[in-house]
Amino acid sequence: MRSGTSRQGLRYAVRRSGRSVAYCALTIGCGTRDEAGYPAGIAHFTEHTIFRGTKRKSASTISAYLDRFGGELNAYTTKEEIVLHATVLKEDLSKAAGLLFELATEATFPDKEIETERGVVLDEIISYKDNPAEDVYDRFENLLFAGHPLQVPILGTAASVKKITPDMLRRFVAEKFIPSRMVFTVVADIPEEKLEKQAVKLIDKIFPDAPKARPQFSKGCGFTALEPFDKVVDKRHHEVNAVIGAYAPSLYEMPDRLTAAMLLNILGGPASNSILNKELREKRGWVYGIECSYTQYADTGVAAITFGCDRPNLDACISAVSRILEQLKTTPLTPSRLRAYRKQMLGQLAISSEAGEAQCLSMGKSMLAWGCIMESDEVRAKLEAITPADIQSMASRIFSAPSTLIYL
Repeated sequence: MRSGTSRQGLRYAVRRSGRSVAYCALTIGCGTRDEAGYPAGIAHFTEHTIFRGTKRKSASTISAYLDRFGGELNAYTTKEEIVLHATVLKEDLSKAAGLLFELATEATFPDKEIETERGVVLDEIISYKDNPAEDVYDRFENLLFAGHPLQVPILGTAASVKKITPDMLRRFVAEKFIPSRMVFTVVADIPEEKLEKQAVKLIDKIFPDAPKARPQFSKGCGFTALEPFDKVVDKRHHEVNAVIGAYAPSLYEMPDRLTAAMLLNILGGPASNSILNKELREKRGWVYGIECSYTQYADTGVAAITFGCDRPNLDACISAVSRILEQLKTTPLTPSRLRAYRKQMLGQLAISSEAGEAQCLSMGKSMLAWGCIMESDEVRAKLEAITPADIQSMASRIFSAPSTLIYL
């Protein structure tokens, strides 16, 4: 893997793979938290409308540009990034990469196209509200981050999206889509030296003049934890949706963030033998599904247990989750059990690293956050160093006084 920073301040990372398919991504360090002075949801709306035309291509041309090569073009928005990414055959990599930069630097946001896309986003907001399993988590973060930029929902609201104008979109992109906020990543079966030269050449073509100053985006604006809450909302649904969660280590807390990731994987990761899944779903049949998530932000993180169940099972589910959390806080795992969980997590990481798209996107996030990428051997060594006492201590740190949001 090769990585570096161009003379314009744009970071890049390239990695050779053994695949005929190539992946490239442009990660921009601006998300929902960077919307101050704009209507809520403008970052997500920018991601949608950036495909609606550039100085050289119409919306229909953009839509079909990679299709004719059998490629794919996509994007997503988080609270801290907008990501444009493409998948193509390796011989078409330069076309895909050029398109990503063209979208990021030459989007025109035509009025007619903006109105069409506004309807799409408004429908997305409505459909999201109709999905309580997703809406409950969004509302949970809203309460957890009240008064902080992370409070704002990624989609915004119907009212705020209706306020967004093409001029606002152009201004947002001009302010935020600058080289020092960008990371370009590639995973392809091409020698890394050649990939690096191509990446630098493309960056120089897009940004011919190096800026006089290289402003770096903020890595957080400070955060003060709020008091835990216990809130019930009557949604008149047949299914109960619940979130039990709390603040967790931030993106920049190492090795604590890896300890938290292992704890949450043990507790409610994707494997069927996770503690909560075994107890509440497989053994008791109380929940439709239960899982843990760990979201890392620049200021802090969120560890959350989410589940859906029938109303008569709610109290039993809450009690069982509380009991399991108490056990993790008071009783350390045995060394053999921790070894088994560690091997499982290392296997999951190894398998996910084989997915080229996921690898390319992960590289972008890492370069944006730290300016480097942690190699698999270093990750393994840090995971191997985690002890039962570390897991117990992290469980106490995160779940000493969790918050709860329930949709009835």
